[in-house]
Amino acid sequence: MSGLVDAVMAQIGDNEVGAIAQRFGLSPGQAQSAIEQTLPLMVGAMARNTATPDGANALHTALGDHVGTDLGGLLGGLLGGGGNSGGGGLGSLGSLAEAVLGGMGSSPSPAPRGGSMDSGALGGVGGAILGHIFGNRRGQAEQGLGQTTGLGGVNAGQLMAMLAPIVMSVLARMNQKQDLGPGGLSDMLGRETQRTREAGGLGGGLLGAVLDRDGDGDVDLSDLLNVGGSVLAATRR
Repeated sequence: MSGLVDAVMAQIGDNEVGAIAQRFGLSPGQAQSAIEQTLPLMVGAMARNTATPDGANALHTALGDHVGTDLGGLLGGLLGGGGNSGGGGLGSLGSLAEAVLGGMGSSPSPAPRGGSMDSGALGGVGGAILGHIFGNRRGQAEQGLGQTTGLGGVNAGQLMAMLAPIVMSVLARMNQKQDLGPGGLSDMLGRETQRTREAGGLGGGLLGAVLDRDGDGDVDLSDLLNVGGSVLAATRR
């Protein structure tokens, strides 16, 4: 059974990778590698949150209430707008973010119904989702991902915000199709994160640096980067 990262990557094709590459001034290979670094970090944050029954129940409820979010519209938004979202549009996405927030922090502006959403709006909703799943570790996540990808913290945060609604939409579909339940969600996310940790390298090191420490201190991945280099330095496609 494929995990969440694989399921999201299966939805992000060459057009989406190309749009991200253009947005951040990357080659397609660099953009692909940056996405592959970003997704396990987000999954790890969700796994940490769902390690408690309350956290697992909260995520399961949010996903179950909003399984109709239009993934095609989200992917169209990642490309900069264009494309007819069809179906119920993206109206449920704002509600999804609000439900995931659980009343913590400010709610994002609602998405337009019956239409597509541009990448700026995606980032707004995505930022709200990131604020919940990372909490006070969001700054660490942006800084650490900025180091491992070479994007810098600001661009890394923007990339996470663009991808967050897509991750949530794919997870909602998986949750519905596999009838995971709160415990199943927790187990699936936990297993996937454990595999990332065991694989080591930049991905496992980033998870440890961001998720296994308290507070808002700087993330230092210099030793790992000296060995493996950042995504941008190592990827030449």
